Amino acid sequence: MIGRAFAVALLGAALTAQQPAGAAPAPDLTTKAAAQVGLDQAIGWLVANQNADGSWASSSCDSQFETVFAVETHYAWKMAACALATQTLLRAKETPAIRAALDKAVRWLCSTRMTLRGTDWDNDAVWAWLYGTVAMTAVANDPRFQNDQWRGPVVARGREFVRWLEANQEPTGGFGYYDDPTYTRRPKWGTSFATSTVLPALGMAGALGWMQDPRMRERAASYIKKCKLPNGAYSYDLTPIPRISGGEHINNVKGSLGRIQVCNWALRQFGDPDITDEVIRQGLRQFFEHHEFLHVARMRPIPHEAYYANAGYFYFFGHYYCAEAIQLLPTAEREGFHAQLRPHLLKPQRADGSCSDFLGSSYMVVASTAFLALALQAGL
Repeated sequence: MIGRAFAVALLGAALTAQQPAGAAPAPDLTTKAAAQVGLDQAIGWLVANQNADGSWASSSCDSQFETVFAVETHYAWKMAACALATQTLLRAKETPAIRAALDKAVRWLCSTRMTLRGTDWDNDAVWAWLYGTVAMTAVANDPRFQNDQWRGPVVARGREFVRWLEANQEPTGGFGYYDDPTYTRRPKWGTSFATSTVLPALGMAGALGWMQDPRMRERAASYIKKCKLPNGAYSYDLTPIPRISGGEHINNVKGSLGRIQVCNWALRQFGDPDITDEVIRQGLRQFFEHHEFLHVARMRPIPHEAYYANAGYFYFFGHYYCAEAIQLLPTAEREGFHAQLRPHLLKPQRADGSCSDFLGSSYMVVASTAFLALALQAGL
C-alpha cells in the first residue's frame, strides 16, 4: 500500500510539472454546472445530427468488426439508439429546436417498420423491442403526446413493441439477444441486464393496458432476482450454478459493475423488499471502488476482452443506470454520489458533445451520447 501510494504521488507530481506555467486549472467536473454544460453539448449534438426523417444513425454496417451480424440487426441497433435519443429529448428542457426534434423522433419511432429477428442465432432485435417499449411508455405518459394527433400512433406502436417482447420472453422469464441450437421460435436464453432495462416499463405498459400476458412482468422480475449473488453481483445470465470458474470472471463483482446498478434499480422499481437503500449503497460503493475495470474496457474493439470479461459497451450503459440507482436513495445522499459519477461521464465526452464506448459505429455514438445525457439529467 505504501509503495502504491508513493507511486501515485510521483505520478501526480510529474503530471503537475508538465503543465505550462500560468495554465488555467482544470475545470471541476464534479459540479452541477459542469454537468449542465456537458448535457447541453450532448443534446445539441443529438439535435444537430438527427436525420431528416427523424431518426439517427445508419441502418447499414459501419464497422468491419460487426460484419458477422445479420443485416437486420444493424437496423435493430439503430432503432434502439433512436429510442434512447428520444428519451433524452423527452426529458430535456424544451426549446423550439428540441421540441421539433422530439416530434420528428416520436413520429419516426411510430411509423418506421418494426424490426425482426435477424437469423436463427442473432435476435438483437430484442434491443429495439426493449428500448422501444421504454420509450413508448414514457411518451404515452407525457402530456404533450396525449392529444388526438399522437395518442393513436403512440398506443399502436407501444402495443406492438410489447407484443414482440411477449413472443420472445424465454421460458425462465428473461430477455436475450442470441439463441443456441436447437433453434426455436421462442428464444431459450436471456440476460439479467437486458431484462432489467424493461422491467419498470412493463409496469407502465400494464397500467396502459398494452400487455396481453399479465404475468410477463412477474416472470421477468423473478428471472432478475434469481441472478442475484450473495456478494451483491448479478450473474450475466441465469444458470443453476453461477458461472464462476476462477477469480477473474464476469460474474465477479468487478465483472458485474454495469449489471449491479440496472438490476438493483429494476427490482427496486418493481417493489422488491430485498433491495433496500443499503443494498443500493453497496452497489454504488462497489461501482466507484472498482471503476477502473470499466474504464480500461472502454473502446476496446473486441467484446469481453478486458479484465473480468468487461466489454467496452458496458461503460455508458452502466453509468446511466448508476445515475438512476442514485435517484432511489434519500434526497440528501444523492448529490454526493452524482458528484463522483460526473467526471466519469464528462471526461470521455468529445468536443462536439458526442461520445462512444465501443467502436465508431453510428448507432453506438448515438446510444452512448444518449446514455451520457440521460445520466447527467438524472443528477440535475
